[in-house]
Amino acid sequence: MAFADIADRLAAQAIELPSWAFGNSGTRFRVFGTPGTPRTVQEKIADASRVHALTGLAPTVALHIPWDRVDDYAALGRFAADHGLALGTVNSNTFQDDLYKFGSLTHTDEAVRRKAVDHHLECLDIMDQTGSRDLKIWLADGTNYPGQGDIRGRQDRLAESLRLIYDRLGPQQRLVLEYKFFEPAFYHTDVPDWGTSYAQVSALGDRALVCLDTGHHAPGTNIEFIVAQLLRLGKLGSFDFNSRFYADDDLIVGAADPFQLFRILYEVVRGGGYGPDSPVAFMLDQCHNVEDKIPGQIRSVLNVQEMTARALLVDTTALRTAQDEGDVLGANAVLMDAFYTDVRPDLAAWRESRGLPADPVRAYAESGYQRQIAEERVGGAQSGWGA
Repeated sequence: MAFADIADRLAAQAIELPSWAFGNSGTRFRVFGTPGTPRTVQEKIADASRVHALTGLAPTVALHIPWDRVDDYAALGRFAADHGLALGTVNSNTFQDDLYKFGSLTHTDEAVRRKAVDHHLECLDIMDQTGSRDLKIWLADGTNYPGQGDIRGRQDRLAESLRLIYDRLGPQQRLVLEYKFFEPAFYHTDVPDWGTSYAQVSALGDRALVCLDTGHHAPGTNIEFIVAQLLRLGKLGSFDFNSRFYADDDLIVGAADPFQLFRILYEVVRGGGYGPDSPVAFMLDQCHNVEDKIPGQIRSVLNVQEMTARALLVDTTALRTAQDEGDVLGANAVLMDAFYTDVRPDLAAWRESRGLPADPVRAYAESGYQRQIAEERVGGAQSGWGA
């Protein structure tokens, strides 16, 4: 298969940017500030618009509440539209309030659970104003020691809390439940894996789905298997793309293992998760600790695009034939041929044909935008963790 055969399918790709990735982040030891870091959600959106203008890949921005709370969300939506973007997924936050030290939606205290539920209802109110489809829930809930909490009881309380949130969804809205193997809880987390997320959302209804974060698994986990299974079950709602070497590193997607990203995207394509009719949202969830934020986001969406192109180049007829004939090495070679295809020159020419720069990273460096925002954004509080 030639690149020309897949060009039209690439044209519809959209990868949502996280507003928080444009703010300062770091490790548990230090958060590093950089010149030009946004101080407001409007400045985050302005930076996101540069990514989309140079790549054509990122037409929406995800919000995180309360980090991106404003008085007028309709006005924020108009601001985004003026910058060529739309507001996307709304992410809740139940991991930075002292009340949630021992849990939020799973807490033993009904008043704490009610506060956490009400926060999600606020997020849904915001979605009504922004036109956002998805409410994404990630929970820090869990325990550090055996016996600290009733594991089964916490699951029951989680189910009750999620039901209250789900029943408030508008007709076009969805709930996507993320999972994470560990951290900040280390003995157990209340939603540690795709199976737990699947069990909880399946009990809610058709508009509750699983969010798969590519960095939230035990070492050695076959993530593409999970992708295939969730697509088979009709329960893969969205990705949080990032990359990891050791744990939940939140590095640029594809940085640690580009072959894994290719394998994941092949299963997305094979399972019907890619294309205009797909229910799966492509999203980033990364931290740019030492690199500049905007070129980091540009590189991220380009990495997803490149591996998507390679996945689309897989000769599925030859692959199926080799699989049916038990040709182990032949089947593997079909996948490897697509993975080793250098699509970068074709993508550069394709971008130019669409009025985009052949090399968006270089175009950004030469644009002077980074110097401009460093000079203009002086004073005020830079956005970062908790802001």
